[in-house]
Amino acid sequence: MGGTPGYVWAAVDDAPVRELFPGIRSRPLWTGGNGAKAQVLEMDPGSRWDGIDVHQPGPEEVFVVSGTFNDGDRDHPAGTFVHAPAGSWHVPQSATGCRLFVFYPEG
Repeated sequence: MGGTPGYVWAAVDDAPVRELFPGIRSRPLWTGGNGAKAQVLEMDPGSRWDGIDVHQPGPEEVFVVSGTFNDGDRDHPAGTFVHAPAGSWHVPQSATGCRLFVFYPEG
């Protein structure tokens, strides 16, 4: 039985790991032709983004898979969805550690 044309899948644990900052790793899952991309972001306990994360050219969509994510203003526990519009910013961090699914619809 063949799959549906255009389907793409990736296992998180098989995705390449790229360390962005100490204790913060990205695992790219998919990149679309228009620049859209999906990734898993892993943050160790006590990790913090170096500087400000500005959402350009488009928005950022975040689903907290596990742990507690803090955007520099408030905590977002597992099961939380966060929409950050284009031009907004935050300072990602996590006291407890967390795993996030992050989608950039416009790159």
